Amino acid sequence: MKNFTLLFLVVILIASCKINVNKKHHHETLFTDHVNPFIGTGGHGHTYPGATLPFGMLQVSPDNGISNWDWCSGYHYSDSVVAGFSHLHLSGTGIGDLADILFMPTNKKLDLTAKTASRDQLPYKSKYSHVNEKAAPGSYQVFLEDPKINVELTSSQRTAFHKYTFSKNDKQSVIIDLGFAINWDKALKTGITIEDEHTISGYRFSTGWAKNQKVFFVAKFSKPITESVLLADKQVIEGNKADGENTAAQLFLESSNSNELVVKVALSSVSAANAKDNLDDEKSTFDNTKSQAVSIWNAALNKIEVETPVDSLKTMFYTALYHTKVAPVTYSDKNGQFRKEDDQIVRAKDYTAYSTLSLWDTFRAQNPLLTLLAPDKTSDIVNSMLTYYDVKKILPVWTLYANETNTMTGYHSIPVIVDAYLKGIKGFDAEKAYQTMKTTMMQDERGLNFYKKYGYIPYNLLDESVTITLEYAYDDWCVAQMAKALGKTEDYQFFLKRSQAYQYLFDSKTGFMRGKSEDGKSWNEPFDPKHSNHREHTDYTEGNAWQHSWFVPHNVDNLISIHGGNEIFTKRLEQLFTESSEITGNNVSADISGLIGQYAHGNEPSHHIAYMFNHAGQPWRTQYWVRHILDTQYNTTPNGLSGNEDCGQMSAWYVFSSMGLYPMNPASGEYEIGSPIFEKATINLEGGKAFVIEAENVSEKNFYIQSATLNGVPFNTTTISHQQIVQGGILHFVMGSEPNKNWGKK
Repeated sequence: MKNFTLLFLVVILIASCKINVNKKHHHETLFTDHVNPFIGTGGHGHTYPGATLPFGMLQVSPDNGISNWDWCSGYHYSDSVVAGFSHLHLSGTGIGDLADILFMPTNKKLDLTAKTASRDQLPYKSKYSHVNEKAAPGSYQVFLEDPKINVELTSSQRTAFHKYTFSKNDKQSVIIDLGFAINWDKALKTGITIEDEHTISGYRFSTGWAKNQKVFFVAKFSKPITESVLLADKQVIEGNKADGENTAAQLFLESSNSNELVVKVALSSVSAANAKDNLDDEKSTFDNTKSQAVSIWNAALNKIEVETPVDSLKTMFYTALYHTKVAPVTYSDKNGQFRKEDDQIVRAKDYTAYSTLSLWDTFRAQNPLLTLLAPDKTSDIVNSMLTYYDVKKILPVWTLYANETNTMTGYHSIPVIVDAYLKGIKGFDAEKAYQTMKTTMMQDERGLNFYKKYGYIPYNLLDESVTITLEYAYDDWCVAQMAKALGKTEDYQFFLKRSQAYQYLFDSKTGFMRGKSEDGKSWNEPFDPKHSNHREHTDYTEGNAWQHSWFVPHNVDNLISIHGGNEIFTKRLEQLFTESSEITGNNVSADISGLIGQYAHGNEPSHHIAYMFNHAGQPWRTQYWVRHILDTQYNTTPNGLSGNEDCGQMSAWYVFSSMGLYPMNPASGEYEIGSPIFEKATINLEGGKAFVIEAENVSEKNFYIQSATLNGVPFNTTTISHQQIVQGGILHFVMGSEPNKNWGKK
C-alpha cells in the first residue's frame, strides 16, 4: 500500500510539473496573441502593420504608394494595392515622411525606364487581399496576387528580414527603387552598388519633413544574383554601380534549387560600412529572428499583466501597450555612431541614441509610461535630446532622423527631462540638462521674445498665441521644479512666477482662454469658442477655445479659483462634454476628432481634461467620463483609434486610463485616479517588485469607485504618487453602479 501511495504521489508530482511547464509555455505566448497591429491602420490612426521590435531601428512594412493624409505611415487599411516594402515608417504622426529603401519581389522582367507620376504607373505594384494578410508583433505576411508571391517580413533590432516564396518555375527577381517617395518625402541623391553575387549596398539622401535625411543600406541575398539591371534617373547604366537623383535596380536570382528567397537589410545614418556592421550575422535566419521577435515582444508586453474575462479588452490593452513601444526608434548604430542634422558624426557613449521624438504628443502620457516601465530608455531619450541640443543650443521640439522639424508648439522635451529627474532616473547629467532647459526658455525663437516682453503672447503678433502661451507656462513650471530640486532658489522663483502666464488670457466673463492684444486689455473679436482654423490666423493649435482652455495641468486649483470656484468650474467642464459637437469655420482642423460634445479625444490637448473633476470635488464625474471615453473611443477594428496614434500617445492614454491611473500633470510625480476596467492589473516594476490594481465587482455598469485601500489601509484620495507605485503593493478598489460622492472628495 505504501509503495502504491508513493507511486501515486510521484505520478501526481510529474503531472503537476507538466501542468506548470505547460502553463509557463502558454504564459510565454500569451501577450503577443492579444496584439492586433491592424488596429489604427484605418480611419485617421495612421499606424503601420509591419514588423519592428520595441523601439527598433527598422520598421519594415508595406507601402500602398499613395500620397495622402491617411497614408502618412505608408499604409491604409482601405487600400488593396501594394507598391513595395520599405524600411522606415512613422506610427500615427499626421505628417508623412520616410518609406526609405523600397524592395518589391516580382516574377518577370519589367521596364523601369518609364516616368511614373502616380502609383497606377508603377510597373511592379500588385493587388492583395486582407484575407491573405497577417500581422503580429515582429512579423508581417501578405500574398501578392499579381506575381503570385508570398511575402513575409520580420526584424531584429537593426536588421530587416524579407522572405519571398515564388511559384514553382517562376523567375525570382527583386526590384529596389530608391526614387520611390510618398507624402512629404523627395529623393535628392541616391546610389546602388552591386558588391558581389550576394550583396548590394547604397544610399538615399532625401528632403521632406526631415530636411537632411541620409540613409545608407546593405542587403544580402540568400541566393546568388545571376543578372542585374541598374538605372539612374530612368536610364539603364552599364557596370555594377548607379548614382543619380533616382536610382533603381532589378536583380534576378538563382531559382533552380528553391522557391524561397531571403533578403537581409540593414541601415545606418552614417555609412554603408556601418550598415554592414549593423547587419545580423550568418547564424541569424528568418525563422529564428521571427521567433526571437516574439520572445522580445512578450518580454516587453509582460511589463503589465491584466486580467479580465472580456477578450476584446485584452486586445485593446495589449495592442495599445504595443503601440506605446514602437517609438521613439533606435538611431545610433551598433558601434554607437549616428549623424546629426549638421552632418556631424557623433558617438553615443553608454547610451542608445533615439529619434522620432513626437514630444508635443508623448510628453503627456507615453513618456511618463516609459519612466514607469522602461527607465533605462528614458535616460537614453534624455541623453539623445541633450546631444541634439548641441546643434542649435535649443532643446528639441519634434526630432525626426536627428532633424529638428519644429513641428507643434512649446518645448516639451522639458517636462520629459524633469519627469525623469524628479522620479530618480539616473544616467544623464542633471546640471547640463537644467542649463539646456533654462537656455531654451530664455531664448527668443518661436514667440518666446513676446512671451518674455508681455508675460503672454499677443494674438496680433503670433498665430496660435493662446496655445503657445499656455504651453510655455507649463514648461516654465517644469523648469521651476527642477531649479527647486537643484537648490537654484532665484531661478525657481523666476520660472514659477512666469508659469502663471495663463492668468493673462483667462476671460472670466466667458470662462475661456482667449487671444489678447499687446495692449493687455482687448480680446480678439469676434469670439466663437467652437471656431477652428487649421494652423493659421487662429489663437489655438489644431483645436478651438473649448478644447484649449483647460491646459493648466500645473495649477488646476488656481484655474478652478479664477473660474469662480468648484461649482462654476464643474458646470463648465460638464458642458464641454455635453455641448453640441458642431465645429465652425471654413478651414476646420482635421485633427479635431473623437468628439464627445466639444471634448476631442482624437487630439492630445483634450487628454488630461476628464481628470480635472478630481480637483473640483466631483471625482465621480472623472470616473463617469473616463469610462465613457474608454468605451467609445477605442475598439478592435482597423478604425479602433479616434485620431492619430501620434507615436504612442493615443495608446498610452488607454494603457494608463484602463488601469485606473493617468499622469494629468506629467512632471508632478502624481497620477490621478480614474476608473479601472480590469479585475486586476499587475505592473511588473524594476527590481522584481510589482504594483497591483484590483477592481472588485467591476463591470460595464460598475465603473464608480465605492471605496479603496492601499496595502490594506483605507485610501480616500484621487491621486497616488509615483513613489508609492514603485515601492510595490496593492491598490484595491470596490466598484459599484452608483457614484459614492463621499469617496475621494476634497
